[in-house]
Amino acid sequence: MSEIKTINSGNKFAHTSVGSLSSIEGKHFIKEATGATSCEISFGTLPSGAAVPFFHSHKANEENYIILSGSGKFQVDDNIFDIAEGSVIRVSADCDRNLKCTSTEPMTYICIQAKENSLGDYTMTDAEITERRNLL
Repeated sequence: MSEIKTINSGNKFAHTSVGSLSSIEGKHFIKEATGATSCEISFGTLPSGAAVPFFHSHKANEENYIILSGSGKFQVDDNIFDIAEGSVIRVSADCDRNLKCTSTEPMTYICIQAKENSLGDYTMTDAEITERRNLL
């Protein structure tokens, strides 16, 4: 079973690892390990034929699921659709959701949870090119 390890951190960053994604079992939340203040990120794996054992919804947060391997079904309220490696699913607050692995190999995914409608500027509207000496 994979465990979250802090590799390095400083005042303005945290570097952690969940290890090999193929060895993840269950679900691992990393907010505490990284000290994140804007979102919760989790890594999860479902074995073949398994589903998350419950439906859930969030009061204020949306979730974004990124399927890294495997395939399956996703349900949002009464809508059911196929998902596979490369699928990205955004689910709003105040609706039920669940997923199930239907592939022969396990389904591994990342879930990013953040307050719905909280994203202001992003990408190039929030970024600026800086003049720093490259130490890489």
